[in-house]
Amino acid sequence: MDPKIPAVFNWSGGKDSALALYRVLQEGVYEVVSMLTTVSRDTRRSPMHGIPIWLLRRQAGSIGLPLEVVELPANGSMEECEAAMSEAVDRFKELGVRHFIFGDICLEDVRAYRERRLAPCGITVVEPLWGCDTKAVAEEFFASGLRTVVVTTNAALLDERFVGREYDRAFVAELPEGVDPCGENGEFHTVCYAGGMFRIPVEFSLGKPMRRTYSAKLEDGTVQKHAYCSANLILPENS
Repeated sequence: MDPKIPAVFNWSGGKDSALALYRVLQEGVYEVVSMLTTVSRDTRRSPMHGIPIWLLRRQAGSIGLPLEVVELPANGSMEECEAAMSEAVDRFKELGVRHFIFGDICLEDVRAYRERRLAPCGITVVEPLWGCDTKAVAEEFFASGLRTVVVTTNAALLDERFVGREYDRAFVAELPEGVDPCGENGEFHTVCYAGGMFRIPVEFSLGKPMRRTYSAKLEDGTVQKHAYCSANLILPENS
């Protein structure tokens, strides 16, 4: 039997990331030596999903894998963020890691960015879910037994009623036309907490869903506003 290939799993805490890790652990080709995640230095939360660091650590603890946390500077430039990631890459290279695993499905620009940044470092990008139909990915997730809850939505597509919902077949059936069943275009984000490779459920509670608007300045100077509905992830009492 060929030895397993050492790899780092880039962990977002959401359902696609969880399913990709579940598949990797089931297939047994790679030895996941560590999970790797990023948090903002000021909020101590993951940039996209808004998952607090304490919950990310609890996810890793339940799964039974170490977690490397890279803190990104608050309002830092792209160069500063990439420098922080490069330090982590170098540490894992010293341990003999040459493969980084991600949970992307079909966003070409995202994968191209990862490969562009990691290839010069001698790191191969591995994408277990890449190219799969998102309806099939959703069904595979349901069949895996993994459990996840929706914590953020794009308010232009999904209002507060979708926040706090369990991601299941009933949720997918209620999605408006044009919304991807996996939220692959940023329509919604989730936190995975049980089932699959989780040895025990990860406990947390959700605050009341709130609508927030953010402004982003584009390269041409124009400002775009984006509205999101999200619920705060709260550390359980006596925990």
